[in-house]
Formats: sequence, structure tokens, C-alpha cells
Amino acid sequence: MTASFTIAIDGPAAAGKGTISKAVAEALDLAHLDTGLLYRAVGAKTLEGTPAIEAARTLTAEDLERGDLRGPEAAQAASKVAVIAEVRAALVDFQRAFARRAGGAVLDGRDIGTVICPQAEVKLFVTASPEVRAKRRFLELSAKGLAETLEEVLADVKARDERDMNRAEAPLKPAEDAVIIDSSTLSIEEAVTQALKVVATLR
Repeated sequence: MTASFTIAIDGPAAAGKGTISKAVAEALDLAHLDTGLLYRAVGAKTLEGTPAIEAARTLTAEDLERGDLRGPEAAQAASKVAVIAEVRAALVDFQRAFARRAGGAVLDGRDIGTVICPQAEVKLFVTASPEVRAKRRFLELSAKGLAETLEEVLADVKARDERDMNRAEAPLKPAEDAVIIDSSTLSIEEAVTQALKVVATLR
């Protein structure tokens, strides 16, 4: 693999892109960055009173290690701060530098193939129906003891989709040359296999 081989994996919440990205990175021995974690960390800091733009500009590696970044509050806050152009701009350089690191990298998020790494060698867009994604997220939250009904989770998923797809800055959408993987009826193993096949054809 070339020194600057980048795999960009985008998609809506709970489509499976994070799990697929980690598996692809592990299979190919590449570095992995969940860019959504950057926005969750910024969002978490805003919940504590830090203005969003300041939170983005002062983000540290330690902020990405917080234990509360996978919860629903951080997720909702992330979706809200992600619509702020200055927040996105503050995080772009970090993501682009990671993407072109020696040895190659896998990045997953909402705008990797369209904005952060439009020249990525491989672009995937992982999606699934809102109902399937809501059920996955509901089971994940239930396993953690976080009390939300399936109906509430579905409403959250749809609200995040609406915000992400219709924001003025870097809306969620597949890159024109992205390969679509619909994981609605796929197991994780099947989705990872599909992703690795795409990578193999583009290496």
C-alpha cells in the first residue's frame, strides 16, 4: 500500500460505519480515526459551558478519551456543534493530517469523502434504513442501561439525519465516486467483506 493511502468511510448515525472502519483498518493494518469522536468531544465540552468554537480550537487528545462521549447527550450535542462552520474549520487540519499519515489511514465520519479527503483513494458510504439504525442504537443504549424507548431513539435518528443532511456547511451525502454499502440486511461480517472487496479493487 502507498504511504498516503486513505480510505474515507461516511454515512449516517448507527449505519455501522464505525464498526466497519475499525475492522477494515485492523485487517489492512492502517491507522483509524473516528472523526465523529472529535465532534462528540466538542459537544461534551459545550454541555459544560465552553463555547463551541473555543471548544473546537482548544481540543486536546485527552478530550477524546472521555468516558461519556458515546452517550446520547454527547451525540446530540455533536450534531448541533457540527453545523457551525467555525467548528468544522477548526477540526479540518487535524483530520487531513491524520488522513495522509505514513502507512495510510481509515477515517469515518459524515464528510470525509466530500470535504476532508476528496482525493481519498477509496470512498465508501455506509447506510441503512432509519428503522434498522434506530433498533441498533436502541439495543446499544439498552445494553449500557441508558433508558430510552425505541420510538425516542428513532425520533433522535431522524432528527440527526435532518440536521446532518440539510446543514449549510458540509452536508451529509455520498461523494460522487463513493461506493454505497447498504447494511440494512447485512451482518457486520458481510458488510466488512464488501468493504474490503472494494478496497482490493482500488489499491
